[in-house]
Amino acid sequence: MQRGFPNIRHMRVFLETARSGSVSLAAARCHLSQPAATQAIKQLETTIGTPLLVRSHKQAVPTTCGALFEQRAANAIRHLKEGASAARRETGLKASASFEMSVTAAQLRNLIAIANAGSFTVAAKALDLSQPTVHRTARSLEAIAGTPFFIARSSGVRLTPAAEAFVRGAKLAQTEIQQSFEEISRELGSERGTFVLGSLPLARTTIVPQAIHAMVSSFDGFQIRVLEGRYTQLIRSLREGDIDCLIGALRDPAPADDIEQEPLFNDALAIVAHPNHPLANKSNLQIEDTLSYPWIAPPKDTPAGQYLFETLRIEERPNTPVRVVSSSMAVLRGVLAQGPYISVVSRHQIKVDENLGVIRTLDVPLHGDMRAIGLTYRNDWKPTQTQSMFIDYLRQFSAIDTQD
Repeated sequence: MQRGFPNIRHMRVFLETARSGSVSLAAARCHLSQPAATQAIKQLETTIGTPLLVRSHKQAVPTTCGALFEQRAANAIRHLKEGASAARRETGLKASASFEMSVTAAQLRNLIAIANAGSFTVAAKALDLSQPTVHRTARSLEAIAGTPFFIARSSGVRLTPAAEAFVRGAKLAQTEIQQSFEEISRELGSERGTFVLGSLPLARTTIVPQAIHAMVSSFDGFQIRVLEGRYTQLIRSLREGDIDCLIGALRDPAPADDIEQEPLFNDALAIVAHPNHPLANKSNLQIEDTLSYPWIAPPKDTPAGQYLFETLRIEERPNTPVRVVSSSMAVLRGVLAQGPYISVVSRHQIKVDENLGVIRTLDVPLHGDMRAIGLTYRNDWKPTQTQSMFIDYLRQFSAIDTQD
C-alpha cells in the first residue's frame, strides 16, 4: 500500500462509481471515456493495495475496504473544496471557480511540504526531489488557482493568505487519506496506525505516559508521536490536521468554532517553592507574604499565567516580584533549587515532584483557581478504531490519576 495522496482524479472516479453504482455514469460525470474510468479505478486499487469495488454486469458495489475508503475520500475531497473556497475568499478576486477539481496529488504534496518547511530547497529535500521540480510544481499550482500562493523572502518563502487557507484544506484531506490507509490495513489484518498527540505540561507527568504504555503494550503496529509546545502553536497544528488531539487545560471560550473541548477533570493551582524555602514550613500564609521573594511566572497566555497576572494582578504591585517567565517544569525545578524562588503551578502537575520531595506547596489559600483539564479536537474529526482506543486510555488514566 502506497502512502500519501493517491491520484485525485482516480479518487473522484471511484467516488462517482460508488455513489451511482455505474462506471459508465461515473465516466460521464468525470468527463472521461468508460475505458479511462475503468483504468482509473484499477490504478487506484493498485495504489491502495486491495480491491475497492465488486463489479458485475449490473452494478459496481464497494467492498468492505472500498466502503472505508469511500467515506474518507469523500471527506478529503470536501476538505479540498472548502480550502479552495476559503482561498478564493482571501483573494477577493474571481480566482478559478473550481481549481480544486484540477489540482494534482503532486501539487498538494509540494504545497504541504513548502508550508511545513518555509523553503523550496528544504521542501525539495523532504520530498527527495530537485529544487527546480518543486518550484515548477508550486508555480503550476498558482496558475491553476489563478492567484499567487508564494512570496519569496530572504529566509525562504512565505505563503500568501490564500495559500494558507488552501493548505489547511490540503492537510486535512491528507489526514483523512492517512486514516483510510490505517483502517484498511486493520481490515486486511495488518494492524498499522499512528496518533499525533499535542501535550500541554500538566498531562505529561503521569496521564500521557500511562496511556502510551498501555497502547504500545496492546498494539505492535501502533506508533504515537507526542508534540509539545505553546498552546497557540499546538491549536493551529490541531486545526490543520498535523495533530490529532490535544490534552491539557481547556480554554473558555473555545479558541475556534471548529474545535470541540471534552472536560476530563478539574485541577487546582498551588503556590510552590523548594522544600528549603523560608516559607516552606509556615502556615496561614497570604500572597503578600510571598512578594518579597523572586517569582517564576508562567506565561500570560497560559491558564496559570492568566490567574497570576489577571486574578492576583501581580504585575500591578508597586514592585513586581516576577523575575523569571517560563512554562518549563525542568526550568521551574532547577530555579527553585537555586534559591528562595516562588511560583504558581498546577497541583496535578507537581504531584510527582511533591512525592519526591523536590517541590513544596506553600500554605497560601487561593480562590477561583480551578480549571478544566481535558481533550481538544476538531469537531469533524472521526478517529479510527485504533485511535479511539488510545483516546479511551487517556480518559481512563485521567480518571484513575485524579482519584489517587
